[in-house]
Amino acid sequence: MTKLKIKKGDKVVVLSGASKGTKGSVLKVLPSEGKAIVEGVNVIKKHTKPNAENPQGGIVETEAPIYVSKLALVDAKGNPTRVGYEIKDGKKVRIAKKTGKEI
Repeated sequence: MTKLKIKKGDKVVVLSGASKGTKGSVLKVLPSEGKAIVEGVNVIKKHTKPNAENPQGGIVETEAPIYVSKLALVDAKGNPTRVGYEIKDGKKVRIAKKTGKEI
């Protein structure tokens, strides 16, 4: 289990793979696996049996987890950036390495 620099709700861009260049927000972070689920990225088709939630059953499209190493945080201008940390007013805050501004 590692400390991840990406959190739920962050805007990220995919750096490699089939979804390269796609931007989206982080829906869920899985730190034990080193993965995150990003909106509209790594979409898979899952075959489901009929159940109470989906009485018809069928094929459902859903996002699958993607490795965090393939993701980069997007700064205010929309450019990918790395994440750093600074102590401001006694609190540890994340900063964008490219601009130096607080995230």
